Amino acid sequence: MTETDPAFITVGTGSAMRRIAVRVRDGAGPPVVWLGGFRSDMTATKATALDDWANKAGRKLVRFDYAAHGASSGTFADCTISSWLEDAQAVLAAYVDAPPILVGSSMGGWIACLAARERAAQGAKTAGMVLIAPALDFTEDLIWDRLSEAARTMLVRDGVLRRPSDYAPEPDPITLSLIEDGRRNCLLDRPLDPACPIHILQGMRDTDVPYTHALKILGRLPAEGTVATLIADGDHRLSRPQDIARLIAAVAEIG
Repeated sequence: MTETDPAFITVGTGSAMRRIAVRVRDGAGPPVVWLGGFRSDMTATKATALDDWANKAGRKLVRFDYAAHGASSGTFADCTISSWLEDAQAVLAAYVDAPPILVGSSMGGWIACLAARERAAQGAKTAGMVLIAPALDFTEDLIWDRLSEAARTMLVRDGVLRRPSDYAPEPDPITLSLIEDGRRNCLLDRPLDPACPIHILQGMRDTDVPYTHALKILGRLPAEGTVATLIADGDHRLSRPQDIARLIAAVAEIG
């Protein structure tokens, strides 16, 4: 399978049906599954670097694009955390036949934790997680809580607020349905146990997901099996060669 030739699976029904693009590299060991961030896709720097590592190491790697991201179909304003979680769960069901290592970047860290929690509830194991600047509960803690009263009023009145984005040429359509659905998926209002080893990589110069947010997450996770690496000069992307090296080492250490 080439970089320009993804497979597709169908997720959802009726008007919510979408085609999710997936790339699978066959290999041994616990399957590594990449879960990208908000407005990112599986061709981004960290995802392709992880794929290159998997190729050299002979490891199985699964990458995909959420609905309305990358090569997948869908309308961004129609999507929510729940629908993107459904995309991830469909990919896991279709392509993962052993306990996976979930590698979640930013929003992908939230999706990974939700997926691991659901797997544990169903009696399915997760081998581990590597979370890069994990943005758990970001719709509430990092969007809604940062909005002015005027912006909140506009969002509630119009159902959408368009925010300039550093990751896409057009503004992000932040919908009221995204915010409300995010509240139903919040994890940080109680202890969180995904039932697997976790390694968090967090830049301390991250202005999108501040390192204090990672510390909040640490306070909800079990101390046993949880590791956090704070990178003092790291930004949100953590895509420099030294950051990629830390990411690959963290994945390899889990299994």
